[in-house]
Amino acid sequence: MHPLQAGIERLFALGPEAKNVSGARAVFVDFREALTRGEIRAAERVDGKWKVNVWVKQGILLGFRIGELSESGCEDLSFVDKDTFPVREFCIEDRVRIVPGGSSVRSGAFVAASVVCMPPMYINTGAYVDEGTLVDSHALIGSCAQIGKNVHVSAAAQIGGVLEPVNASPVIIEDDALIGGNCGVYEGTQVRARAVLGAGTILTRSTPLFDTVKDTIYRADGPDGCLIVPEGAVVVPGSRAITRGKAQEWGLSVYAPIIVKYRDAKTDRGVELEDLLR
Repeated sequence: MHPLQAGIERLFALGPEAKNVSGARAVFVDFREALTRGEIRAAERVDGKWKVNVWVKQGILLGFRIGELSESGCEDLSFVDKDTFPVREFCIEDRVRIVPGGSSVRSGAFVAASVVCMPPMYINTGAYVDEGTLVDSHALIGSCAQIGKNVHVSAAAQIGGVLEPVNASPVIIEDDALIGGNCGVYEGTQVRARAVLGAGTILTRSTPLFDTVKDTIYRADGPDGCLIVPEGAVVVPGSRAITRGKAQEWGLSVYAPIIVKYRDAKTDRGVELEDLLR
């Protein structure tokens, strides 16, 4: 058990009364800084499987509960938010590139050395972004989302976050994945290593994924399960016909993500990250 876990769980269990507990803010600040350093995270891999750290999500929710609204920024660009989650500040020792142009990272988000942030983009609290990842313009990394090494989160991609329910898995993107432009990955979906999502692909826990290579349909397992994109899968947006009632008569179809192939040498050349940009 992490040294902070018992204190966070105790304060969270107090509900609104936590705000009145002496030392509650100090406990939370220690927790938030550990999140920022990447020492604790909302989900981690244990024995090959992803495990949700419920107490970490409780700690983030505790920060919102005990925080007070405060003003920040400057006259021309002002903000009002909970004072427990200020904007994160970087220095050159962090070795994170924040390119000028309106990007923002909230405190409590871990951003590893060598990450590149193109403007404007946003990384929310509790997120974990590992080494060598590129977060492109207009991209969102939601609260508690877990992003692996050397991932390309392309322009306008949305990586959903999840704080409630606290036992739900956040979105997880494993190492060397490519998330294409205007993709949306939500509701605890897990994208395995080296997978490629073509531009415009939308994945949610309620979205079946059709594998035309292995003749398989992937679905979330149970009400709290996750949709899992297999390692190396290349997914593109598609559609499937509705075969009942008026929808069939009218020739309608619904959106369906489709695995059209698995990564090969040609795919690797097409999605290779450019070291010169780093």
